[in-house]
Amino acid sequence: MIELIGKTTRIVPRSGGPLAQDDMDRARQTPGNERIIMSDLELVRAAIAARENSYSPYSNFAVGAALLCADGTVYGGCNIENAAYSPGNCAERTAFFRAIFDGRRDFTAIAIVGGPAGEPISELCAPCGVCRQVMREFCDPATFRILLGTSADEFVESTLEELLPYGFGPENLGR
Repeated sequence: MIELIGKTTRIVPRSGGPLAQDDMDRARQTPGNERIIMSDLELVRAAIAARENSYSPYSNFAVGAALLCADGTVYGGCNIENAAYSPGNCAERTAFFRAIFDGRRDFTAIAIVGGPAGEPISELCAPCGVCRQVMREFCDPATFRILLGTSADEFVESTLEELLPYGFGPENLGR
């Protein structure tokens, strides 16, 4: 279960009982040794919730993103348009920039959804090239997962490496 709280999403711990096998890889330990789990579908649903905040009066195309940090924190983002067009910002970068401002640097996955404003999502909404490059700056391309939601119950998963082969990163500049 996820719960949107202000600038981030809090993961509500599952209590009792063993973890399902498909959840084992996503389980993390908190300082109090509680098990916290963010399933892929919960991450997609967080992106759907973030999409509700989209400001897209020009394209009428609303996008939402939910960025999962390694510690289980989730940052939402939406697309924000501008009459001058180029000052607008994509949902994915909004989520990344919020997390980076809060000092986060360790990310594991992002869910992205989009489609005509006011309508349910039904098609894939892949990140643009600029967003892929921002992801590349902060994420391991081989392990960072990108979930493209087509509904609250379905998504397609790729790695950043699959969506940005031969990407340019900090190591290309000796960092």
